[in-house]
Amino acid sequence: MLIRWLLAALHLLAFGFALGSVLARARALRRLDPAESIQANELRLRDVFRPDSVWGVTAIVLIVTGVTRAFGGLEKGGAYYLHEPLFHLKMTALVVILLIEVSPMLALIRWRIAVAQGGPIDLTRARRFAWLSDLEAGLVIVMVIAASGMARGVWAS
Repeated sequence: MLIRWLLAALHLLAFGFALGSVLARARALRRLDPAESIQANELRLRDVFRPDSVWGVTAIVLIVTGVTRAFGGLEKGGAYYLHEPLFHLKMTALVVILLIEVSPMLALIRWRIAVAQGGPIDLTRARRFAWLSDLEAGLVIVMVIAASGMARGVWAS
């Protein structure tokens, strides 16, 4: 019982951190100015990297706790979740987030390496990544709405 409660609490807390960090990343990405030098953007890049790291760790926590809760024999069981329409909505939102995240994730890894090596960075896609981050935030909200509906038996099969 205690482990179920702790996993549920950690899973729910991770949603809050996920939403906050992806929105903070979007805000920081909007502050980058591709017309300025890397030196001028260096502090702003740190403001992007910090919430991006939290977003990455939080995504891992969400996935691990979610898989453990759904299929680890601790909750209602995989058969319940696989037949639950809101679970499918939640998983669809997760898959879309993961697909959207590929491009910003790879670019931000390259940016981190470039900053560490003192190399050039192409910041022209920063605004696009900010928009994608906002979209991901919306999908995190969809996941929370679906999860709360599942917890209350809304549209249960």
